Amino acid sequence: MHCPFCGAVDTKVIDSRLVSDGDHVRRRRECITCEERFTTYESAELVMPRIIKSDGSREPFNDEKLHSGLQKALEKRPVSIESVDAAVNRIKAKLRAGGEREIPSRILGEEVMRELRELDEVAFVRFASVYRSFKDLDEFRQEIERLSKGS
Repeated sequence: MHCPFCGAVDTKVIDSRLVSDGDHVRRRRECITCEERFTTYESAELVMPRIIKSDGSREPFNDEKLHSGLQKALEKRPVSIESVDAAVNRIKAKLRAGGEREIPSRILGEEVMRELRELDEVAFVRFASVYRSFKDLDEFRQEIERLSKGS
């Protein structure tokens, strides 16, 4: 780490502490050349996979798009914002854990449906109807029957 005061290359760590629930490390450093002290913060850079759309195009993973999709499905349903945030975090963790650099949008959609099934069955059916392009009432009935059998 370069010293912000004199630009020297060598600095030493005097103290390290976890901050933000262990997501970051705060380090007190001292420059070996000028002996000035300064603080740095360190956090892991976690890269999300790119999404391969059904038409073959690729786009970066978008937190806001995932969050808004879940919120649309859960609109006017008794599910807390905290539960939605937790579901988003579980989906992101699962995608990161897969270690893939790119994933088909279908996999992301299936993860969203898995989370919605746990959060709220009505929201699950709403999302599934759009995601799976239900064409008529029979397709809704079939999905509801599958949901009832799985519960």
